[in-house]
Amino acid sequence: MPPDKKGNTSSRIPVNFVDSENENPNTSAEAQSSEGEVELMDDMKEETDSADNELEVYDLDSPEIHPSSQADGSPADAPPQSGGPEVAELVATRAELKRLEGEVKDLRDGLARRQADFENYRKRVDRERAVTYDRVVADIAAKLLPVLDNLKRALESESSIEASESDEFRHFLSGVDLIYKQLGGVLDALGVKPILSEGEQFNPHLHEAVVTEPSDEHEPDTVIQEIVRGFTLGDKLIRPALVKVSTRK
Repeated sequence: MPPDKKGNTSSRIPVNFVDSENENPNTSAEAQSSEGEVELMDDMKEETDSADNELEVYDLDSPEIHPSSQADGSPADAPPQSGGPEVAELVATRAELKRLEGEVKDLRDGLARRQADFENYRKRVDRERAVTYDRVVADIAAKLLPVLDNLKRALESESSIEASESDEFRHFLSGVDLIYKQLGGVLDALGVKPILSEGEQFNPHLHEAVVTEPSDEHEPDTVIQEIVRGFTLGDKLIRPALVKVSTRK
């Protein structure tokens, strides 16, 4: 600006103003180019952030995210919910499935316990039934054995009868012998077995020595004669055998 011709020039300082339009054109072009690149990069960043927000996946088991308030105090917008009622229904279905699985497990455990209890009950009943059966058979056999002994004594006492006896008496002896054998077969079918005695080593659990006799023909403590036959039912002794036992001279 030229100095004022009319005023006092000694108190004024000339100042040159530079207009921004008259700046270096190269510098303005570079600034505009830089600003354009910054704006382009910002646009690309916004598009990328928008795409990331659209592709964001929410975990169903993650805790609920509460939106934070904005700087001015107003609540921020809640994030978009993915699924909505479908997600709630899926969560409810999973909970129901877990509950049903627990009930099935409890029922299976209860069934296994019931089966074990029934199996123990069945074994106990079978054991008691076998014990009861053996006891009843032993009681019946103990009452029938004296009858069997008397039939045997009758047959042995009549074995010395001469052949000149009448046919009627011989038929009678045959009938007694038949009854003796039939009764022995019934006891054998019930599991009642006779004890072997003659020639066996004396066994105090099976034999009862009523007579002792010194003998050189037999080893000591050998049964040389059976006086009354003994019987057993399985491992149970019904009646011991009454025997004669040899001793040393």
